[in-house]
Amino acid sequence: MSFTLRLSAAIFAIIAAAIIFGTFERPPMQVVQRGYRGVGMVENYNPRFMQALLADNKAPQPLGATVTSGPAAGTVYKNVKVLSNVPIGEFVRLMASMTVWVAPQQGCSYCHNPANMASDEKYTKVVARRMLQMVQHINGNWGAHVQAVGVTCYTCHRGQPVPAYVWYTQPTPPVAGGYAQSFAGKNHPSPIANNSSLPSDPLTPFLLGKEEIRVQSATPLLTGDRSSIKQTDWTYALMMHFSESLGVNCTFCHNSRAFENWAESTPQRVTAWYGIRMVRDLNNAYLGSLMGVFPPYRLGALGDVPKVNCATCHQGAYQPLFGASMIGAYPELAHPTQ
Repeated sequence: MSFTLRLSAAIFAIIAAAIIFGTFERPPMQVVQRGYRGVGMVENYNPRFMQALLADNKAPQPLGATVTSGPAAGTVYKNVKVLSNVPIGEFVRLMASMTVWVAPQQGCSYCHNPANMASDEKYTKVVARRMLQMVQHINGNWGAHVQAVGVTCYTCHRGQPVPAYVWYTQPTPPVAGGYAQSFAGKNHPSPIANNSSLPSDPLTPFLLGKEEIRVQSATPLLTGDRSSIKQTDWTYALMMHFSESLGVNCTFCHNSRAFENWAESTPQRVTAWYGIRMVRDLNNAYLGSLMGVFPPYRLGALGDVPKVNCATCHQGAYQPLFGASMIGAYPELAHPTQ
């Protein structure tokens, strides 16, 4: 064999090894059983990845102690529209906490004019007020999904003015035309669908709209059930988003021998059912209401406002911040206050 052939073979071997070792995860792996023995309902976790994920999902320590006495904030400060009945000490504590949660570098001036704190001249203050209402709405009305741990601004923001995981409706990708034409975005790899060949935008129909999430028809003949392989593609794209967002596989919610069977599913499937509806509610009633408030540079390519999905809160963890209690130290966020 010539030197050139040996060199080519060596290069090929190095490239092949890099692909193999870069694609697969080396042991040891941790396996958590999620269902009955023998049905393959297990979650596989890489302990090395989990260490990094745990470090990224630590809840901040509450600032000081909860203050339950003193005059109401609305009697001391002007233009307090959401937290007017909260004691002044607790109001100031929450404002300081929000600065840490959302804008630690920018400080109070990210939302306020320091010369006139009551002014609504900055769009960020108007958005923050609506987001406070949204947090209270989640904690007060969506306990079926967030449970008793609840959420705060930090759940999504993690010390950033704009959460790392927001989304916009994307323009339709190029289509082939003729018989090959498809507006589903298939074969245009999208991070939302884990770079698969599935439809590239499953969020707009399911987490903004109310399209039915279906995999297969429940009947063998055409009896009005229009579930089809196209709906299967869209559903699987959405499920890929769920899996990536929570860092889990299908068996976190489903028994893979009968995906559609609720009786054989885990309790987390019910929690996810409520979560889907919660996200739709937030995108339409709260974020959608801010159309006209966000400046043009904060809008998407189609002029839509930023929206939330599962990754916005979860960020790769099966529970946001691995189930840390968020509202225990902030009772004013546990339900709507005026």
